[in-house]
Amino acid sequence: MYTHLRTGLRAALQSFPKDARHYQISFLLLFLFTGIFSLKWPIDPNQIFITFFIALIVQTFGIIFLKLPITSLKSAFISSLSLCLLFRCDQYIIIALAALITIASKFIFRAQGKHFFNPANIGICATILLTGQGWISPGQWGSDGLWLFVVGILGFLVVTKANRMELAISFLVGYGGAQIIRMYFYQGWPADALTHLFTNGALLLFTFFMVTDPASTPTHKTVRIIWALAVGLLAFYLQAYKWVNGSPIWALFLLSPLTPLLDYLFKGEKFQWTKSDQSSTQLAPIIHQ
Repeated sequence: MYTHLRTGLRAALQSFPKDARHYQISFLLLFLFTGIFSLKWPIDPNQIFITFFIALIVQTFGIIFLKLPITSLKSAFISSLSLCLLFRCDQYIIIALAALITIASKFIFRAQGKHFFNPANIGICATILLTGQGWISPGQWGSDGLWLFVVGILGFLVVTKANRMELAISFLVGYGGAQIIRMYFYQGWPADALTHLFTNGALLLFTFFMVTDPASTPTHKTVRIIWALAVGLLAFYLQAYKWVNGSPIWALFLLSPLTPLLDYLFKGEKFQWTKSDQSSTQLAPIIHQ
């Protein structure tokens, strides 16, 4: 028994660095636990249960009926964590709807063998638009400079593992560059105002875990860079001139429908999380976070 346990543990440890989703799950869990136990978020435990229950059930139906690999449950886990970190609502039915839309979107909004909305992104935005209920909660993170270090370092590990660092950089250049020009050079705000802006946990999570989603972003590298820059500039505009809460999330939602067109015009290599995922495409299209 102990031999089998050691063998299984050794195999799990060996497979961990081969799949960037393992890093995402680990880090998002860390952020959620930090929010609950350190930052004292008043989050309802039932919201967490409902989110995970609905997301995993819907993903399981996809696995059964579309003959998807069991590893696609990892993406549902990632999406559930993203919802728990960024979306808030006082009504359980709305929380369930957000989880349903999040996972179902991967099966509905597809083009050229891939989904083009980040699941958690469309789950949040579509639920708010359809119901008028719920909200994005960037303020819950505070502005402790420690987040710039913690989320930045951990996020760097994830995006480099997924080979999407150019997306994070390009988004920050567009969003952050425009903010610096406006706040520092035109409005004359002190430098600590910029520190306050860029050490927000929600912005850093978006940068390293949502806009860099390799499964739903354009496949051509140069196009990805331009696309992420456009997301950053639109997010800046929505925040600075339309006062939109969670503007990066809404900017990504608005520009994601361009991805199928960009993939059609500019061909690139389709991303696969692992080699085993690539072989499973013979059965059904890959559905991942």
